[in-house]
Amino acid sequence: MPDHAIVLFAHGSRDPLWRAPMEAVAARIAAQQPGRPVACAYLELCAPALPDAVASLVAQGARQVTVVPMFLGTGKHAREDLPVLLEQLRASHSGVQFSVQAAIGEDPRMTALMAEIACELPAS
Repeated sequence: MPDHAIVLFAHGSRDPLWRAPMEAVAARIAAQQPGRPVACAYLELCAPALPDAVASLVAQGARQVTVVPMFLGTGKHAREDLPVLLEQLRASHSGVQFSVQAAIGEDPRMTALMAEIACELPAS
């Protein structure tokens, strides 16, 4: 197992269908990069929570974990909740290096793709 894992971190929902897009992203990563450890994690309302997802990856040998906030913008969860969770993770897993990407929706590639999708004409 490669030692660099990815965690897709999202808000969460009681509705299991809500998780489908997140899990599809994880499946695509797994297909494009076989052997790259990837997990979904949620802030609330569904499992696994971020600490549980990270613990599972670390148990499998991950020594570097990149957390990707799957939010359209850097709101309260990404700005306030995630840093607190990361402090706790760093304290719990001192041998693991953590990095955090910017909120996925703030990436110019995502902005361009969302604009492209929005401008498509509906099928007749």
